[in-house]
Formats: sequence, structure tokens, C-alpha cells
Amino acid sequence: MAALSFPLGFKLKPLPPPTPTTTFELNLSRASTVPLRSNLRFRSVVRKNKDADAEIYDEEWQARQRERTKEWHRTRQEEEEEEERKVAEYREIGMRMMGYPEEDVRNARRLVSSFITSAEEVEEKIEAAAEKGDLNELVLMVICNRLDLARRDDEKDAIRSLDLLYRRVETEILRRESTPAMRLLNDLLNLHDGFDDEEWLKECRKLMIDTFPREDPFSILVPAGFDIDSHQGRMVPPEDDDILLRVDFVREVDELLQEVQSENVVAEFQQGFDAEAVAARLKQQEKQQIIRQVQSLLDLAMSLKW
Repeated sequence: MAALSFPLGFKLKPLPPPTPTTTFELNLSRASTVPLRSNLRFRSVVRKNKDADAEIYDEEWQARQRERTKEWHRTRQEEEEEEERKVAEYREIGMRMMGYPEEDVRNARRLVSSFITSAEEVEEKIEAAAEKGDLNELVLMVICNRLDLARRDDEKDAIRSLDLLYRRVETEILRRESTPAMRLLNDLLNLHDGFDDEEWLKECRKLMIDTFPREDPFSILVPAGFDIDSHQGRMVPPEDDDILLRVDFVREVDELLQEVQSENVVAEFQQGFDAEAVAARLKQQEKQQIIRQVQSLLDLAMSLKW
């Protein structure tokens, strides 16, 4: 191609033919739009996946929340039922003494409160109340109600104290209502210190001699205060009408032992080392020990000599 000439003397050179490099660069520039579209498509797919995951997560979270709500309602219903049960039990405890006169109930409650607050003087308080005749079934019921309330509230110290108080008051009531022979038997058993049996039997013999009237022929034929030589003297009647004869004591204690043996007190020991089994064995051993002590007292009374 010939060069063009201009009046000003400029010459234009012909354009060089297109080279392969230029064509390749144009092709690359044209192809560069393809990855851009792919990236946009990939981003849209990722966004859709994220939206799907978020939707799945929301459904799982809502399901967990529904389960928690159900569990909360279930727990609340159980608590309400437990509260209603406790209220019913407290109401039942309060209704136990509805048939008694209000004045007697107030006096029994005051007496029990005085026992609880007397601390070390509780024995004297109980004995004084027994002498006045204030110990009765109503007092035991008041203590039992307090004991039931303490058990429902799981107050261990109060349970232990009230249980001991109940047993002590019940023992005193039974002692006052029992026969002279049973009262003497209770006193004889209380003399035991838990260690020395021989010393205990000696003390029991002394108490029996002081309690039972003499049974030798001379004391029967010649009462105290009567002169056998002059056949004169003052016959003093006994001051206590509630005299306990040795034969009556032996008879009642023997009947008691026969009754206990007929009830099959000797039971099989429970096996195992859990708390209930150990407590049952200890209780059974204590019963057997008391039975042996009563048998020893019966033998001592039968062979008693002045």
C-alpha cells in the first residue's frame, strides 16, 4: 500500500496487520464475561442455601421451644397438684380435733407448747401434768399433728424431738393407767443401766422387798403393832389401799410373757446391710433383750426371800 502524501509534508504509515496476540487478547476480553455470570449464579445458589438452612434452623428452634413450653406446663401442673395435695393434708390434720371442745384443744396446745419450750425441765413438766391429770388422748393428738407437719416439711430436728416427746407422754399416760404390777415392772426395768446385770438384779431385789409385804407366817399371824405375849396391841390398818402382793406381780408378769410369746415376737432377722434392715435387726434385738430382762425379774420375784 503506497504512502499518502499531504501538503504539509506529513506521511501516514499504513496500519500493521492484526497480529495473533491481539486476537487472543480480544478473545480473552470477550470470554471474561463468562466467569462473571458464573459467579453471580454461584452467589445466588449460596444465598438460596443459606436461606434454606436458616429456615431449617428456625423450624428446629421452634420445635425445641414448643417442647420447652410443654415441659414447663407439665412441671407447673405437677407443682400445682403437689401444692393442692399439701393443702389437703394440712386441712385434714387441722380437722382431726374438730370434735373436741375448743377450750380443751387450746389447753392441750398450751401444754404441748410448754413441753417444747421447757428444754431440760420437760421431765418435771410431764410428771406435774400427769399428777394433775392433764395428760390425755387430746395431748397426744396435738403432738401427733405437730409431728406430721414436721415430717411433711422435712424438719429432721423437730421430727426427732417431737417423736421423743410423744413417746415420753404416751409412756407416762400408760404408766398412770396401768396396774401396780405393771408400774413396778416398768420401774424395775428402768433401773438397768445397760451394763451390769448382777448389780441391777440386786437393786431390783431391794425394791421388791420394799414394795411387797412380808409373806412369812409370823407376819401373817401377828400383824405389826400386836404383842403376841400379852395378846394386846394396836392393829394399824395399811395406809395404802393399793398394796401389791408378790403373787399378783408374778401372775401378771407371767401372763404378759405368755402374751408376748404367743404373738411370735421372735421373728426372722432381715438380711442385708441397708438402713431399714439394720434398723429392723436392732429393734428386734432390743425386744429380745427386754424379754430376757422381764424373765429374769419373774424368776427373781418367784424366788424372793426376806
